[in-house]
Amino acid sequence: MERRKLGNGPEVGAIGFGCMGMSEFYGETDDAQSLETLAHAFDAGVTLFDTADIYGFGHNERLVGRFIRDKRDRVVIATKAGIVRVQDDPARRGVDNSPAYLTEHCEASLARLGTDHVDLFYLHRIDPATPLEESIGTLARLREAGKIRGIGLSNVTLETVLAAHSIHPVTAVQNEFSLFTRADQDRLLPELARLGIAYVPYSPLGRGMLTSGSQPGSLADDDFRRNLPRFAPEAVARNRRLVAELETMARRRGVSPAQMALAWVLAQGDHVIPIPGTKRVRYLDENLAAAEIRLQADEIAALQAIFRPE
Repeated sequence: MERRKLGNGPEVGAIGFGCMGMSEFYGETDDAQSLETLAHAFDAGVTLFDTADIYGFGHNERLVGRFIRDKRDRVVIATKAGIVRVQDDPARRGVDNSPAYLTEHCEASLARLGTDHVDLFYLHRIDPATPLEESIGTLARLREAGKIRGIGLSNVTLETVLAAHSIHPVTAVQNEFSLFTRADQDRLLPELARLGIAYVPYSPLGRGMLTSGSQPGSLADDDFRRNLPRFAPEAVARNRRLVAELETMARRRGVSPAQMALAWVLAQGDHVIPIPGTKRVRYLDENLAAAEIRLQADEIAALQAIFRPE
């Protein structure tokens, strides 16, 4: 697989792996199947694996820890802290970027992952109650202590990135980005390229809507997408019409809609490293094949005309 530079960090496979759905949010989970899929991803050239302390209330980090046990020096692990969830009341959330919270949760993440450091540690959300100097300063101290190798920001604006980067160099920014969600395309993406910061899009397949097999009626009862506007009954008909046009373009190229959509994300710049997630090997292989697709300028323009920014 093509390799890309993770900001001021190491080179990684051009497509990473988002592990969240292996623990919750997307219906039934199966650890054995997940570990098989993770191993297959590694064998196929994936080296960046993304998790967070809140996914499955620690389950996801423990799962990733099992996976990396015999290959820690050959993978790049990213995790996050800053969102507060209560296991007895999962719908209740808060944000905490205080030095004490970030330090405690970094140590807890390392223990669950079974490692002495993570390669990239993100602020999962920005806490307006904590000055950015304090939260970034805490991550800088964790880096100096060898607990983390790079500092990341997730779900942030360009203004926040610039402010944080002036305090300490930022390695990567992780926001939602796909043909459906393009708010970062015109301002943030080019500025990150200029600064040498990697852009790590999550949900690059529109949370599954940009695949031919995604049907809201087939979602499990506990699938969180049932609550998203994109999957609401009144939006589905319009969105499926857009995906039908994507399918037509993909057929002309002899690729799948998912591959076409991921190829578009990859075409946004060499600093872009999407992290699609899946629980099954067959979908993983489909996703990774997108790294070999090179879209023409007219194809990129046509896709952007179909999927106008939300």
